[in-house]
Amino acid sequence: MGMITFPNLGISLNPSRVAFTVLGKDIYWYGIIIAVGFILAVIYAIRRAPSFGLTEDHILDMLFAAVPLAIVCARLYYCIFYWDLYRDDPVKILYIWKGGLAIYGGVIGAVIGVAIYSRLRHVPFWPLVDVGGLGLLIGQMIGRWGNFINREAHGAVTDSFLKMGITDASGNVTYYQPTFLYESLWNLVGFVALHFYSKRRKFDGEIFLLYVAWYGLGRAWIEGLRTDSLYLFGTGIRVSQLLAALSCVAAVAAIVYVRLRRKPQPDQLYVNRIRENAGDTKSN
Repeated sequence: MGMITFPNLGISLNPSRVAFTVLGKDIYWYGIIIAVGFILAVIYAIRRAPSFGLTEDHILDMLFAAVPLAIVCARLYYCIFYWDLYRDDPVKILYIWKGGLAIYGGVIGAVIGVAIYSRLRHVPFWPLVDVGGLGLLIGQMIGRWGNFINREAHGAVTDSFLKMGITDASGNVTYYQPTFLYESLWNLVGFVALHFYSKRRKFDGEIFLLYVAWYGLGRAWIEGLRTDSLYLFGTGIRVSQLLAALSCVAAVAAIVYVRLRRKPQPDQLYVNRIRENAGDTKSN
């Protein structure tokens, strides 16, 4: 792998994709970074669960439904829009260890999983995805650094201040937009803002809708800088950019509708209803 440089920041690195080897099997930094992001997201969700009227068991049980579907949908999303790679040998779709996962597919799968869990266990959907949205920002913020290690998911050639140089096998250096960095920082800002705002949220589901709007806004911009986008069936339309823009508009519209038409009150929050019911039970 070639050297990675940020000349205007005085940074020069050459990280290996392989972290270490166990019994002849290479363990990649990409997988480790994804795992760290996932674990930190789960720890955060468990700690915040009570402030949404949920328990640790709710979070852990939800993950059993959400994670498998997230992985399956992330893979399907990628393969559908890169179908030419799998048309002649569809079995390759199962070779998930060779890469090829799409974040938006993962998010869609996770939401479906949460909806199924919510329905089967009779736990309100919106508080679950509120916590989940905050966790997703953590996972996405950290996970993008796996792309950095792999020298992938970067943008077009540039001469901007934050340009990232990648040295090829012949020793030539090409400078690209570090889109992995842009998205990681965007998610960090979103997480910090939503973490503090979540303590003053107006209705269940607001944090998740704000997550969708914030991530969609940033992804719509950042996706336009990338050179490895998935395109809509041979058109010049970037799938994730279109989905990001549409989801952002839909989320903002939903927030405005609920705020103006339903005029939510704090006592309507699930966590406050749980506390009120607990108080009534003690008084009885």
